[in-house]
Amino acid sequence: MTHARAAIALAGPTASGKTDAALAIARALAPRVPVEIISVDSALVYRGMDIGTAKPTPAERAAVPHHLIDIRDPREAYSAAEFVQDATRLIGEIQARGALPLLVGGTMLYFKALMDGIDDMPAADPAVRARLDAQAAAEGWPALHARLAQVDPQTAARLAPGDSQRIQRALEVWHVSGRPLSSFHTTKTGAASASPMGAGALFSLEPQDRAWLHDRIARRFHAMLAAGFLDEVMRLRARGDLHPDLPSMRCVGYRQAWESLDGLHPMASLPERGIAATRQLAKRQITWLRGMPQRRTIACDAPGATQELVRAVCAHVQSDMTA
Repeated sequence: MTHARAAIALAGPTASGKTDAALAIARALAPRVPVEIISVDSALVYRGMDIGTAKPTPAERAAVPHHLIDIRDPREAYSAAEFVQDATRLIGEIQARGALPLLVGGTMLYFKALMDGIDDMPAADPAVRARLDAQAAAEGWPALHARLAQVDPQTAARLAPGDSQRIQRALEVWHVSGRPLSSFHTTKTGAASASPMGAGALFSLEPQDRAWLHDRIARRFHAMLAAGFLDEVMRLRARGDLHPDLPSMRCVGYRQAWESLDGLHPMASLPERGIAATRQLAKRQITWLRGMPQRRTIACDAPGATQELVRAVCAHVQSDMTA
């Protein structure tokens, strides 16, 4: 009987080197252990959003099978519950092929939902969302963030005052259910022992020095601009059916570019604003990771970090195969 290989997860903040590290793991394990990568990224699901999401290149995706990339049109939403359903199915299919599922990304809510179970939270309520949008238009999202801090201080503490998508969802949940969003995160409907990852390990690439990560974020954003990121956003706008309140267009970088093209900010300020927003994202991702004590941390800014990660993953896989 083919041994069902426990899934491996590789998390980390944006620009920490996850894509290169995942490919290095796949090369190291091949051909004895074939690897298939499952993307854990709420932006990579969208078609036509390639440059600004740092999507793996066609050559990288040809070298190792990738899943959950380009599965949604930017008009559509994609929830954590849908991710858990898709990832659970893929893990089983990959294991049935005798391959190793390697989950890679930076959307920590997806990781947490997959590993700890997901709550049966209220569905979206268009009327409540419309009312919150109107309030935000009149008062600004920082004012709604302050309101969230009154009813759900735990959630407000981990959200930036301008994080409109998550502030809106947290206030929506409170209005619809009468319960703070944070209360759902403490009453999981699934147990970690029942996670589709099984006994798999979570590895995390985290910097010892934030300045190292900030430099990489800045250089990557400038490289994206040089590669035609603004043209990519202009093509998305030209479709005529997208708007800045969609989850896809709220992605870091896309939101700032859309605002510049709308004339809300000088185009010359786009690099500064895009880099700042990406740094804020990285900070939130690291905060999420620190709430996952089971993770095995690799200092991504240390010399030989990738080699250390590859050795640790290979040792874990070998132990799993001999167990």
